[in-house]
Amino acid sequence: MKNRYEAVFILTPVLSEEQTKETVKKFTGYLKKNHAKILHEENWGLKKLAYPIQKKSTGFYHLIEFEAEGTIIQQLETEFIRDERVMRFLNVNMEKHHIAFAESRRNRSNKKAKAEN
Repeated sequence: MKNRYEAVFILTPVLSEEQTKETVKKFTGYLKKNHAKILHEENWGLKKLAYPIQKKSTGFYHLIEFEAEGTIIQQLETEFIRDERVMRFLNVNMEKHHIAFAESRRNRSNKKAKAEN
C-alpha cells in the first residue's frame, strides 16, 4: 500500500541556482527510480533560518509531495544525510486532513496567481 508523504529540505545558501536545481532533481530522480509518484513540488526560495545551522543564517527551502511505499523513507533520509548540500530535512506521512489542507493551500495559491496575471 502506498502512503502519501511530504519532504521538506533546506539546502545551503552558497549554491548557485543551477546547483540548487540539480540537487532537487537528484532527489526527485531518486524517488522516481524507487517507484514513487511525485504529486507536487514547491520551491520556497531563500529564507531566513530560525537559528544558525553550520554558521549560516539562510537556506533554500524546497518541498516535494509524493506517494510511495513506506520503506523508501529510510532510504531517502540516508540520501539526505549523505548529501553535504542538505542542511536539514523533514519527512512527514500525510494524513487525510493534512492532504486536504495541502490541496486547499495549492488551490488558493493557484487562484491568486491567476488573478495577478
